[in-house]
Amino acid sequence: MDFHDRYNHNLKKLKKSPPTGFRVLPSFVVYKDDGVFEMDFTDYECVFASTMLAQNDITKILDVGSYRQFVFGLAAHYEVTALDIRPFEAHALPNGLRLIISEAKDLDVPTESFDAVVSLCSIEHFGLGRYGDSLDMDADLIAMNKMKAALRVGGVFIFSVPIHRNIPMIMFNAHRIYDLATINNRLCRGMRVVFEKYLNRHTNQEIDYEDVTDDQTNWAVYMGCWRKE
Repeated sequence: MDFHDRYNHNLKKLKKSPPTGFRVLPSFVVYKDDGVFEMDFTDYECVFASTMLAQNDITKILDVGSYRQFVFGLAAHYEVTALDIRPFEAHALPNGLRLIISEAKDLDVPTESFDAVVSLCSIEHFGLGRYGDSLDMDADLIAMNKMKAALRVGGVFIFSVPIHRNIPMIMFNAHRIYDLATINNRLCRGMRVVFEKYLNRHTNQEIDYEDVTDDQTNWAVYMGCWRKE
């Protein structure tokens, strides 16, 4: 079975039996490689995360799947453990960066061992097979629970995901699009929101929640900093 056959087979299965709370539609672009796609709004996500880190007492960071250049920059200022499903070139690793090659849902680190967990533009991809990971429609929740377990009490979780004011969507195999209730009650249960922003990804303008799109296949960027209680 080639890639497109597997894609169509898996999409049919997902549409027939979608995960609880989600609808499933095909993505406008089907992903099968591990290329890095540069998008203007990524700069805003990195600035948001850097600002939140600077405002807290942070020494040790666990990063899960964020932009590599951003992770390398973090390693110049913090003790960073980075998880990525894709291997890094060994010669490119900065000093002090510990690397774990794994799927996020299989994260295995000591509990309460990090001051901050960062995951930019990653959680929405877990378990969809875009980066060669195994199909698991609950991989985002499984990974979130493991990341929260790795965070010390009082530590901060900083992340970004697609959001819209419609029902949660899986744009197979590109990404999920969450709604605010799913972020609050599914992903961030057990934590308290510290600060959050919304960004129009087309204009790169910060917007209010009321201005987040309600188009079911379109999305804005949610950026949140949450504290583990």
